[in-house]
Amino acid sequence: MGLREWALGGVLLSPFLIYTIMALVLAGLARLLVHATPLRHWIWHEALFDAALFVCILFLVVRLLGPL
Repeated sequence: MGLREWALGGVLLSPFLIYTIMALVLAGLARLLVHATPLRHWIWHEALFDAALFVCILFLVVRLLGPL
């Protein structure tokens, strides 16, 4: 899957939008997993952790699904 626009009803969508939505869902699932375990006690600043987790997962999604 390369970085080409997708046409959806005449509207061009960037694949980065799809990557961002995928990363948001995966970060939400990872956040639920972390908060269900004792690891949540090691989190100092929850909002900062969530933002960093999202950025790391977005990097992985773009790296795995983006152009080579």
